[in-house]
Amino acid sequence: MSSPMSASTFLEALVNEGLTVVLVGGWRTHNRNHKGPWGPVNGVMIHHTATRGTEATVRICRDGYPGLPGPLCHGVIAKDGRIHLVGYGRTNHAGLGDDDVLRAVVAEKRLPADNEANTDGNRHFYGFECENLGDGKDPWPEVQLDAVEKAAAAVCRHHDWTSRSVIGHREWQPGKVDPRGFTMDYLRARIHDRLT
Repeated sequence: MSSPMSASTFLEALVNEGLTVVLVGGWRTHNRNHKGPWGPVNGVMIHHTATRGTEATVRICRDGYPGLPGPLCHGVIAKDGRIHLVGYGRTNHAGLGDDDVLRAVVAEKRLPADNEANTDGNRHFYGFECENLGDGKDPWPEVQLDAVEKAAAAVCRHHDWTSRSVIGHREWQPGKVDPRGFTMDYLRARIHDRLT
């Protein structure tokens, strides 16, 4: 359980982890903080966008769409491995999820099955949206998976968290399937290796 990084520290952590970062206008103050607090933060949540094309994906994640205003994450991880920062603070990425899952993330223990949606995840998680159709067929280039690994590890390294603090949206909220195309255990193993 930690206070969120400042926007400048977040950017520095990503760059220090070896990521190529693209700053999308006004990202430092583009947030949903007026809807509730951001923090304490407890982990990192990974998503897929169900979109195609980096430019359109970044625009949607920054601006949102009718019924779900942006930003929809902190960073968009594109197919080419670049991370586009679209917001900072509370973002509309996690929604309501399982309080048992949150307790497991805080304790850095194995996750229980998510069977309820009773806890505000937007308050507790950094969120990364990854450009992918999420149909199980759209490929995940190695450069993109490497960037997902680095982005999650950068946040964990700053907060002194282990890879157990990284979850997929599908592990948080019943009915969600993202990210689809790799297992979260596979991703956590990569993050663990990077951190150690």
